[in-house]
Amino acid sequence: MSQSQLANAQTSAQISLPVAAGQVGRLSQALMAMALGLFAVGMVGFSNIDVVHNAAHDVRHSNAFPCH
Repeated sequence: MSQSQLANAQTSAQISLPVAAGQVGRLSQALMAMALGLFAVGMVGFSNIDVVHNAAHDVRHSNAFPCH
């Protein structure tokens, strides 16, 4: 196979993924991050299930975050 045939046989495909641009994209990402954080703190940190609550409590202590 010659080099020109090899060059024609090898093709590259480009895939374009949608990217959130501008202030709207940044704002929506920030809001989603805050919602996830509030869910984690509110639902896991204050859970009535002892195993989940104790796990969150131990993680806070292991990260030197005061919780008492």
